[in-house]
Amino acid sequence: MLYAIVAQDAPGSLDKRLAARPDHLARLQALQDAGRLTLAGPFPAIDSVDPGPAGFSGSLIVAEFPSLAEAQAWADADPYRAAGVYASVEVKPFRQVFPA
Repeated sequence: MLYAIVAQDAPGSLDKRLAARPDHLARLQALQDAGRLTLAGPFPAIDSVDPGPAGFSGSLIVAEFPSLAEAQAWADADPYRAAGVYASVEVKPFRQVFPA
């Protein structure tokens, strides 16, 4: 089943985000390589593709996991979480309708 992982960044965490980004992306790449990643990306803090020093307000990941507990465990082990980038993380079941 698909699960949405919605994270909110802690204020002033851009430097931590940039430092932890390679490890974060490696985990996402592993999900993609396994055919389990539907989409992933950050929320720019301003209305811009490249927000520069304004940074990001959080992230969205939609991926397939065997259960909610496993999706939560994966989210809890995210390098952004360990680095203090994320202030909060919510994991919910997700049903994709479009694109079919």
